[in-house]
This record gives sequence, structure tokens and C-alpha cells, in this order.
Amino acid sequence: MRIKLLSINILCLFLIFSIVSCDINDSSDTTAFQLISFFDLRDRDSFIQLTNTDADTRRIHVQIFDVENNCNENDFFDNYTGNDTHVYNISNIQTNDGNPSGVVLPDNAYGFVVITTAEEVEGSLVGNFRVLDNAGYEYRTNLVERGSGFIFGINPSTGSDISFNYNMKGDVSLSDIVGITYNPFTETPFEVAAAELTESWALVDIDILDLNENVFSCRNVVVSCTDQDNPMRQELLEFVNLEGASANVASFEYGINNAIPHSKGGELLCPGNNIEEGFVNIKLLEWRGTGGLFVGLNNGNGRGSMDSLWTASRCFGNIEECFGIIIPPLPTLP
Repeated sequence: MRIKLLSINILCLFLIFSIVSCDINDSSDTTAFQLISFFDLRDRDSFIQLTNTDADTRRIHVQIFDVENNCNENDFFDNYTGNDTHVYNISNIQTNDGNPSGVVLPDNAYGFVVITTAEEVEGSLVGNFRVLDNAGYEYRTNLVERGSGFIFGINPSTGSDISFNYNMKGDVSLSDIVGITYNPFTETPFEVAAAELTESWALVDIDILDLNENVFSCRNVVVSCTDQDNPMRQELLEFVNLEGASANVASFEYGINNAIPHSKGGELLCPGNNIEEGFVNIKLLEWRGTGGLFVGLNNGNGRGSMDSLWTASRCFGNIEECFGIIIPPLPTLP
């Protein structure tokens, strides 16, 4: 489903410990259940723990998208009995029965994992991930949970805004902000796609406020499954700019600002400012496909955290009838 965001106060935001959820679903969507996760092997180890909380056996499809290699997909299927739990070591992925998965990632791969039930079911999977750095700190949080027809998070009280706070207390010095975007379910209810960047991205504006509520703004930031070396990145920016966005950066990962940069030297949400304590407000302007946001801070002393922002489906049927809005046609490349 492709949607252009208007100024509407619909949909809901889930911040890992505060549950409020709703989004859009149409009759063509499946009811497969899905989880998404971040992973990173750049001098790091990544682990994903998955549990089938149902009593029935579940077959799952695991899709791993490698950002550095043009968002290349690697995948395998796996089986879980009732109440079954398994840990995937992303550096050496074994299936639940202990056999090789057939997926061998490059040493410095990073990106995201989508785990989808291979049949139409109610929610029955839970999980978490850990990213352990060779310097000793770690990122960890629960997997982002999705049903069908999901889109990037929106807070109903502020329209399209997502916010999180941060500070440099306790020697916090690095941040990883990961924006995951991918195409929704295909006609097969256990597969998603992420290869075409022009079909899967989010355009956002950034406001950073300090403790005195002074605002430092950065405009037209693109979140997508790309890095600076991707040959399709320029095509993506040209596509976004067809609508007058004037976007000049597109990336899978960002730091907050000059005060708290990205741990691997990635792009910054708001370069040029040094606000060490305050909050970040991300206003979603437009999106294609579906996605979520992971926000992590660490102090390099073995402590770190990562939260996730996402939406869940509660509105079935036609979007225009459900919310009383009109969806304009999307632009096409010349």
C-alpha cells in the first residue's frame, strides 16, 4: 500500500513501554504476523532470540537485508514447535533444529531482519535482539512487532510526530538511530521486499529542543535501506526531490548531532548543533512502504539501551472511508 501523508491526526505510536496502537490495513493485506530487528556485524556480534508463544507449530520466513550490499536479501525458512525458543547468532546462523541456515553474511554486514509467519495467524511470536560491540557496550531491546498493512509510526496527539529525549549524563557519547523501511507483504503472505529504494523510504523533518526549549531544525531527511556508497542513492534523492523536498541525504542510520554522533561515523540528524541534553522530534512528511525506528544510546562502559517506535493495525477497510481523507496520486519518474 502506498500512501502520501497529509496533515491528519491518525494512527498511533508505540514506544516500547507505552502501548497505544493503530494504523491502516486494506482488504488486500494478509494477516501474517511479523517482527523486525536491527543487526550489526561491524566489529560487533548480533543475536536475535525468537519464541513461539502459541501451542501450535509455526513455520517462519527469515529475511535478512544487508544495507552495505545494496540492501541485498538473504533468507531461509525455519520451524518452531509450541512454546519453542531459539537464538540466532547472525555471524553463524543455525536453524532451530541445529542445521546451517544456508545464509552466510559478509563480515561487516549490517541492516535489518524481518521474521514473518508462513501462514495467516494471530500474533504468536515474541523476541529480542542484542548487539555487542568489541569495545564492551551493547544495544538491546525487544523486536518491533507488526501485523499486516503497517506503516511508519505516527502519534495521534501531534499528527505525524515521533519524539524521544536524550542526554550526555553518565558519559553517554554515541548514538545509533536506525530507520527501517521496506515494502509491505506481497501476495504471498510470508514475504516482504526491500530492494527498490524508490519504493521504500520515509521523508522526515527534525527538530532538536534544548532544556530551554530553543529549537534547532534540520529539514528533509530521508530514511531508507541505503548507505553513502549505494549507486541507487542518488536516484532515490532525485525521486524524492520531484515533489520539492530538496532532500540531500538518505541513510539507514543516523547520529543525533555533533554532541552525540553515530557510533560508526554515520550521518547526523542535525549536523552543526551541539545540544547535549533535550529531545528530538521527528515529523514524518511522507513515506513509501512500511517501517519502524530504533533509537539507541551508549556510554562505552558496557551499558547501553535501544528503544523502538512503531504502529499496529486497527483500521480495516478503505483508508478514505476510515479516516475521511483523500489520497492523491504518487509521482512517477520520467
